[in-house]
Amino acid sequence: MSEQPPKSYLVESILVTLFCCLPFGIAGIVNASKVESRFYAGDKEGAQRASDEAKKWMKWGIISAAIFTVLYIFIMVVFGVGAATNSFY
Repeated sequence: MSEQPPKSYLVESILVTLFCCLPFGIAGIVNASKVESRFYAGDKEGAQRASDEAKKWMKWGIISAAIFTVLYIFIMVVFGVGAATNSFY
């Protein structure tokens, strides 16, 4: 039975790049692209490090998108309520 390379998180990193946060997604893609090449070159520790880095950047992209979404909603609610109560009619 042959050993499998670590999860690359390439698809997740691409989705983060497209829908969440471009810089974190790109960092994830760069690291995800190193996983299989390092694994098949015999550098299993390097492949695992690249996988861990890709996972880290993918998670930070999702977390930052969630934080910005919550902040955006909060700001819209606060200023939306303020605009509705201070009309200039």
